[in-house]
Amino acid sequence: MISNKEKYNKYRPKKFLGQNFLVDENIARKIVVSLDISPGDPVAEIGPGQGVLTKYIHKLTGNFAAVELDKSIYEKLSSEYQDRLLMIHKDFLDVNINEEILSSFDLKGEKRKLKIIGNIPYNITTEILFKLYDSAGIIDSAVLMMQKEVARRLTAKPGTKDYGILAVQTQINSSPEILFGVPPTAFFPKPRVESSVVRFRFGKNEFKITDRDGFKTLVKQSFGQRRKTMKNSLKVFFEKNRIQTEDIDFDFSRRAETVGIEEFIALHEKIMLLKKPTG
Repeated sequence: MISNKEKYNKYRPKKFLGQNFLVDENIARKIVVSLDISPGDPVAEIGPGQGVLTKYIHKLTGNFAAVELDKSIYEKLSSEYQDRLLMIHKDFLDVNINEEILSSFDLKGEKRKLKIIGNIPYNITTEILFKLYDSAGIIDSAVLMMQKEVARRLTAKPGTKDYGILAVQTQINSSPEILFGVPPTAFFPKPRVESSVVRFRFGKNEFKITDRDGFKTLVKQSFGQRRKTMKNSLKVFFEKNRIQTEDIDFDFSRRAETVGIEEFIALHEKIMLLKKPTG
């Protein structure tokens, strides 16, 4: 019998693409089951690699797309699955999720949201997550494998060292849940880090934010200098928007890591009321 290592060694992983192939079949099945795919659900896989998830997903739904940047993998899977899935040869960060994936499916008039799955490249995890958050309105859920440390940051609470920009942006757009850990031995080649599988449920939060771009800026600058108080971190922000901190009912002597999501939203709304046009 050919071992997993021998099987995957035939295809040399590319370091510049962050390729570490999942080779544990039990974990692959657990990941797919976690997405809770029903017949007809529109599903997109990010970076299918050698197809360890793909071979289970395509049996569950006819509306299945996979986005793969590696040309040789793209050609291999296109040949293997032919008309059973839509292969997109592209960097996922360059894909228009609605136009190139969701709109390509025949949903028979049903307004279904997309489900996303993947063992994503760890070197661009944050970029992929923010891309999903920008399309949160058309995504039902996602199950993604990522570095354990990143997973902790996604689900972190105020007052902890892992709480930061990523936690705030993740939790205003979705409900994240760490499902289970994955050891380095489940991959080929073995990464030097532990991994976690995280499920995101979109559309469950009721946070109402008037200006999402403005909110992102506020959060980013608040955490820009973690050791400083909010008053110091936001000094340039307030000067640019011609706002006096004395006009806002908020304790700016606090550090950003102690401010909860609801508090950030309330602060942002107060700023919106005071914000003066520049120029």
